[in-house]
Amino acid sequence: MFENIIKFITNYIPLTDEEIDIIRETNLIESYKKNTILLSEGEVAKECYFILQGCIRSYYVIDGEERTTEFYTESQPITPVSYVTKQPSEYYLSCLEDCVVSLGTRNQILLEKLPKLETLLLKLNGEMLVQNQVSFDNFKNFSPEKRYLDLIETRPELINRVPQYHLATYLGITPVSLSRMRKRLSSGKSARKA
Repeated sequence: MFENIIKFITNYIPLTDEEIDIIRETNLIESYKKNTILLSEGEVAKECYFILQGCIRSYYVIDGEERTTEFYTESQPITPVSYVTKQPSEYYLSCLEDCVVSLGTRNQILLEKLPKLETLLLKLNGEMLVQNQVSFDNFKNFSPEKRYLDLIETRPELINRVPQYHLATYLGITPVSLSRMRKRLSSGKSARKA
């Protein structure tokens, strides 16, 4: 797992052997079991995360119903809004699978030892802003069917990895509507092949 962190970092900035040793000594890696709640509504986030293995879901609870806003998988960072603002979180972060992550608070210690990592954080924040804007625009402007087709195209691993009811809330529809849409799209593909 440690090698995954180094590989990810060196995609953005070069590291010396000495810097790699400093990262190793900081012991960034933590494991969480499936269904572990990493952040609850009303808590102030104490950590940000980088996923090495597993899938984490962010969601709101509105009128007693969960509404998924994002799925985070391998090589994706998570910086909860609450971590930045130091205000209580309005949403939850939960492990959909057993997860292995790198913890952000320890990254603060690391930043003191390796200030050049700030360049990496700036690049990551820029990428995350773009991804979030695209995701937001797609949700506002695409129909549920187009959002589903876009999900199949851009993140196909989620289709079999995430329970259908979570996918449905992420798409802004009910599980029954998602099931009907999948069936219709599947039969449409079959009809086109014939």
